[in-house]
Amino acid sequence: AKCQCKVVPRERTNCGYPGISAAECKKIGCCFNASVPSVPWCYNPKPKKVKKVCPNDPYTRINCGHPGIKAKECTKKGCCFRAHPAGVPWCFYHRVTEE
Repeated sequence: AKCQCKVVPRERTNCGYPGISAAECKKIGCCFNASVPSVPWCYNPKPKKVKKVCPNDPYTRINCGHPGIKAKECTKKGCCFRAHPAGVPWCFYHRVTEE
């Protein structure tokens, strides 16, 4: 993503080799910007930002507990807890989404 390449020039970490082309740099998953001299032009992107969310659709829940698990026990395991509706897991895993 473009926003991952917005790295302050002095914080760039080299990702290529001297003389690498923009196309070759991008092909190996790196960012290329030749506008600032004396810093890497081919550099590593910022890591993707991700967040954990509890899925809204009760029918896509993946069970993280056991029948009768208490909310406190479920959240202690690092999972989501919603005691509704019937017939689906009430203790279930997070989904990871990109911000």
